[in-house]
Amino acid sequence: MLIGLPKEIKDNENRVGMTPGAVKALTRRGHQVLVQSGAGLGSSLSDEEYLSAGAEIVLFAEDVWAAQMVVKVKEPIASEYQYLRPDLILFTYLHLASDKPLTDAMLASGATGIAYETVQTETGQLPLLTPMSEVAGRMATQVGATYLQKSHGGRGILMGGVPGVAPANVVILGAGIVGTNAARVAVGLGAQVTVLDISHDRLKYLDDIYRGQLQTRISDEYNIEDVIYEADLVIGAVLIPGGRAPWLVTRNMLPAMRQGSVIVDVAVDQGGCVETTHATTHSNPTYEIDGVVHYCVANMPGAVPRTSTFALNNQTAVYTLHLANEGLDAVRKIQALQHGLNTYQGKVTYPAVAEAFGLQCTGPAQALAS
Repeated sequence: MLIGLPKEIKDNENRVGMTPGAVKALTRRGHQVLVQSGAGLGSSLSDEEYLSAGAEIVLFAEDVWAAQMVVKVKEPIASEYQYLRPDLILFTYLHLASDKPLTDAMLASGATGIAYETVQTETGQLPLLTPMSEVAGRMATQVGATYLQKSHGGRGILMGGVPGVAPANVVILGAGIVGTNAARVAVGLGAQVTVLDISHDRLKYLDDIYRGQLQTRISDEYNIEDVIYEADLVIGAVLIPGGRAPWLVTRNMLPAMRQGSVIVDVAVDQGGCVETTHATTHSNPTYEIDGVVHYCVANMPGAVPRTSTFALNNQTAVYTLHLANEGLDAVRKIQALQHGLNTYQGKVTYPAVAEAFGLQCTGPAQALAS
């Protein structure tokens, strides 16, 4: 198969879809890989390393996108819609449920979209979302600590406090991969941490692990209001796989929050779990509403691209190889990849995406059979 690896062009996105190691695994099995010159530089990966792995270096994006399968990190932006076509397999993060223009473009083009974030194993795990959730969760606390500084618009709070002065009060909405990793760093910094989730099992797990170092609360409207009004930092870590995140913090809650408090909404890729969330970039990461600083960068792991690229490839490489070896037959055979299929020949094949926009959903097996 001819496989393309383009350079990411989203604002300050320095990750790359494949490492030289992943490319070598493909070329050793007879596949041809086109790498756009400079694609790996943001992750400190040179063109020479890709050449040594057996890739061919090309200058222009259109040459890479002409491949049978394109492997990326982030969803295509508007200037890349022109490359979508019916015989293309696109393997990347898509987050369609929060992006109507991209959904429309994918459907109009007939392209096959396999989304990292919805590839799901039989045990319910999301193996291609997990590594970036781990990175984003740990970053969320670091970022929050930075923006709590007065020079960045925050209240002027040190996360761990000092003897005689209380530490920061950190509230984490969601006890999944993001929330668990955010809690790990926040507890390590000495903050007072409260984690909310609808799953008693997840809260019990955290309670057992941290042995009183953090507090847990069931996530409902009363408890959310009770804790965020006293919070210095709120981290949104809610996930509905493939679907739009619910609003847990509404617009009318903000005036009652502490002036200079910070919201880091990691759920921004799926629309955000705070009503006032809108996507920002690493170039212009924050905005303020009612005295509350919002950090809503939609590609947080792009700030630590080398770590993120290798963490992502540890999980994606095996699926990329299956797709290269077998094409769409791999999707027919591997249940996890069927869950990953979001669009095919102009059809929506993932229920949460269809629900987000009131579209008809065709099951992946049915769509592929036709």
